Amino acid sequence: MTCNIKAEKRLARAQERLGTFSPRCIHCGEDHPHCLEKHHIGSSKHDEATVITCRNCHRKVSDPQKDHPKPNQSPATPEERIGLFLLGLADLFAMLIGKLREFGHSLLTPVANRTTTTAGAP
Repeated sequence: MTCNIKAEKRLARAQERLGTFSPRCIHCGEDHPHCLEKHHIGSSKHDEATVITCRNCHRKVSDPQKDHPKPNQSPATPEERIGLFLLGLADLFAMLIGKLREFGHSLLTPVANRTTTTAGAP
């Protein structure tokens, strides 16, 4: 088996694991399938809803989940599962807010520079 075939098989397995042929980290945009993972929004023990993140962003968004309250029952009640999902979603949104602000400013900065340059022209 040639190296190219082995590499193609590894790529196909990664794409299958991620559930898409064009995976991308929801936070930073990393698109190399071997650097990407699925993040369980409400923690893997209590929820199947996932988003794709790179390994670095996955660690950042998973860490706050360690501070979430633990369910009182096993298995968790529907209310506890929903609560954990909402907390996980809030953690994900908190991480995205900084990136959204950064992107918004990057789009507006060239516009502001053009306006300043144009306003100063005779």
